[in-house]
Amino acid sequence: MRARTLWSRQAFILPPIVVDAILALSYIVVSLLLAREDPTGNWRRTDTCGFVLIVVINLPLILRRRAPIPVLLAVLTLQVWYIALGYWPVVNSLGTLMAIYTVAAHRPVRVLLWCVPAVSATWLYAGLAADGGSMATVVAQALVIPPGICWFGIAARRLGERNAQYAVLTARLAREQEARARRAVTDERVRIARELHDVVAHHVSVISVQAGLAEYVLTSDPPTAEAALRTIGETTRETLDEMRRMLMLLRADGEETNPEDAPPDAARGRTADDRLDPAPGLARLHEVLRRIRAAGVDVRRRTVGIERPLSPGIELCAYRIVQEALTNVLKHARTARVDLLVDYGPHHLRITVTDDGGEGPIVAPHGSDPGTIGGVAAHGLIGMSERAKLYGGTLVAGRRPEGGFEVVLVLPIPAEPVGSAGDV
Repeated sequence: MRARTLWSRQAFILPPIVVDAILALSYIVVSLLLAREDPTGNWRRTDTCGFVLIVVINLPLILRRRAPIPVLLAVLTLQVWYIALGYWPVVNSLGTLMAIYTVAAHRPVRVLLWCVPAVSATWLYAGLAADGGSMATVVAQALVIPPGICWFGIAARRLGERNAQYAVLTARLAREQEARARRAVTDERVRIARELHDVVAHHVSVISVQAGLAEYVLTSDPPTAEAALRTIGETTRETLDEMRRMLMLLRADGEETNPEDAPPDAARGRTADDRLDPAPGLARLHEVLRRIRAAGVDVRRRTVGIERPLSPGIELCAYRIVQEALTNVLKHARTARVDLLVDYGPHHLRITVTDDGGEGPIVAPHGSDPGTIGGVAAHGLIGMSERAKLYGGTLVAGRRPEGGFEVVLVLPIPAEPVGSAGDV
């Protein structure tokens, strides 16, 4: 509907040449009607020659926008001829004023320094050619009216230039908004991909290890197999909960829920926000450590400084990076021993995940990028680095000289007093 309205508006916008042709024709009609009246003073009564000259004087106005100065010169030259033949000059005043207005609206101000005197001189010549009448009135009109018309033309030109600048700025703003929208979509896709990778990679790795263990000891050690299956169930439920939470967050701002389509929780008075658990943080690291230990990885955690709540973004960033680092150990160096250090400094949070390599350490070849393992892009390490940069932190990951792999995360946090260390 809106597009149809815009099309209708544009359909009634005539080309400038058509508008000028209509304007010139209107001036010719008005001038011819005015010429039929009896002129005051001793002016010659308009005859066929006078009518033809009126048409010829106003006809160049059709090209006034394409050639403002030549049109003005033609109009003034023909007007002087018209006055010299003794015809009433007032008849063609509208055409002369429109010509000088067009010059002021389309040409620099310096051009008017000779155009305005030329128009004023034509008016003075008409006053001198007349017998009788007030010369003072003619001089006043010649000095006031042409400059006044030029002032309106200059104002129209400046307004047009300003509108053109606004149009350029509007188009640029529209392009920038479109570019920002595309960047926002890209950033959102990257964020979703990173979250899905962190959730799926960790939990599926745990499930895979536990499923292999359960299959291996299913007949020889039923209690161990039962514990592995229990861990698989818990990990699966947690995976579903995190993915459900992620999807709820994605839908929260994108659409409105129809009451008829609402889940059973809504019928019991629970809203979408009630069903969303808080984003995981450092307080839930023990869950990750428990799953990793259940998969057979020896993890020791040490905390330095006073544990304190941080912003949800920093908490989630630190949690996901620790989760990803431990998942990498589980996938690539399951027999390694891992040391996890969480250091609450006065101005930063420093987390170090170090493994001794075990039988299958994660090794980055010399000269390779820290974000690659064996020459292949490690999406987990890339995602960890992006998370750290998002909160103004740094992340360094690479091989240790004595063997194994180390991930060091440093995030800026508000200053707090540092306390004693503790082991977990």
